[in-house]
Amino acid sequence: MSQIEDLYEELDPSVDRETFQEAVEEKTEEMAGLVDTETAAQIVTHEVSDGQPNSIAAIDPGPTEVTFVGKVTSVGELRTFERDSDGSDGSADSGGSADGDDSDDGGDTGEDGHVLNVEVADETGRIRVSLWDERAIAAVEELDCGQVLRVKGRPTDGYSGIEVSANRVEPAPDTEIDVTVDSETTIEGLSMDQYDVTLSARVLATEPMRTFTRDDGSDGRVSNLLIGDETGHVRVALWDEQADSVDDLSAGESIEIIDGSVSERDGQLELHVGNGGTIELIDAAVQYALDATSIGSLAVGQTVDIAGVIRSTDSKRTFERDDGSEGQVRNVRVQDQTDDIRVALWGEKADIDIAPGDEALFAGVEIEDGWKDSIEASAGWRSTVTVLDDDTSAVDDANTTVAADSASSGADDRTESGSGSLVAFTDETADSSTDSQTSAERREFTGTVVQTGDPVILDDGQTTLSVATDADVHLGEEITVHGRVSNGTLDAENVL
Repeated sequence: MSQIEDLYEELDPSVDRETFQEAVEEKTEEMAGLVDTETAAQIVTHEVSDGQPNSIAAIDPGPTEVTFVGKVTSVGELRTFERDSDGSDGSADSGGSADGDDSDDGGDTGEDGHVLNVEVADETGRIRVSLWDERAIAAVEELDCGQVLRVKGRPTDGYSGIEVSANRVEPAPDTEIDVTVDSETTIEGLSMDQYDVTLSARVLATEPMRTFTRDDGSDGRVSNLLIGDETGHVRVALWDEQADSVDDLSAGESIEIIDGSVSERDGQLELHVGNGGTIELIDAAVQYALDATSIGSLAVGQTVDIAGVIRSTDSKRTFERDDGSEGQVRNVRVQDQTDDIRVALWGEKADIDIAPGDEALFAGVEIEDGWKDSIEASAGWRSTVTVLDDDTSAVDDANTTVAADSASSGADDRTESGSGSLVAFTDETADSSTDSQTSAERREFTGTVVQTGDPVILDDGQTTLSVATDADVHLGEEITVHGRVSNGTLDAENVL
């Protein structure tokens, strides 16, 4: 083996042999005969070793081309677009495809261009690669998920992270990359900077479209969804043309999102769908399993998802902002097995139809200092509030239980211990001095059913009471009970 071959073998596998040989020839010509081929090879080896990333995670945007290897995890749809008047490829994908400047397959002004976005990954991360024109058309037939590619191109800052506009792509079958390729992603499987996401989920909540002004002065549109599957939930942002899709969607419907991208906001992942993506209703019913942060573990400064049974609601209040405009807010109190907390619903969220006994999810709420050293949650424009239906299953977790029937399991033990049941989390427990007495006392109590099962738990807006009864009651129903109270539980003789 020659010295040049030895030098090439020392390089990272992402550097292909042809590229190396071309670089050596160019370096020899550049040095105008001052160095021989072997010396030129040594110089190139040094430059390549210092300048090339050794993983996808090491790629940074810049004017210098990079060469790397990655396994194909998804292949997008071939898109056709009209080139800009300056003859460049322009923006073929509002979701963030690379600019056409780096494509060496440019076309004449006014001609159609083609782009195909491919996501590749290695053990350190994933990145979008944009293929243009002839390469894009060829890739439709030649590329499959699971293939390992060697890519050369310029990395740029894209809509949802770094992406590479490729001018050379070739198979690298001898390179092993330990990355699992899934045909469809789950919400739990989403990761930062993930592209071309295909995901089936259930619509949990929708929010109306709103307009905004971009930095360049143009108008934009965006609407939001909250979706969930058996692995969790995530907020979705629908941009521009896709923003109108929210009008055709309702909570409880199952949808498929095609060609979404993942970014991060306030420390939480968010799925984006631009003009290049699609949202379609599907017949298959996607189940949603709720998994939220336990209220008892909350701390000021967090942005979290919480869920529970609505214990009480206040009337909506209006107020005047500093700029003279009118705002509105409504407070509700929500509780899970670990504690309860007041949630402030701001703006349009104050109009949400929510009542005691409802099971609700509050996604992306901010935890703030409250009254008298307590904490409270704030649901602003970045938050999503949804009332959960009967088909929503709860994660079997000691810290998070929303479904009232599930919460009733083991309720006798919790009531006797004074912790873990809904009774333990009221602002004022129902006659605590009476509850601690062992002697029975006759009592009448009217309240809203906030937990069914054994025991039934009633809430009148100020206090809660455990009731032992075989009567058929339902969440949110207002009832009056008569009976004797012993050890904190009313043994109902009559239920009205």
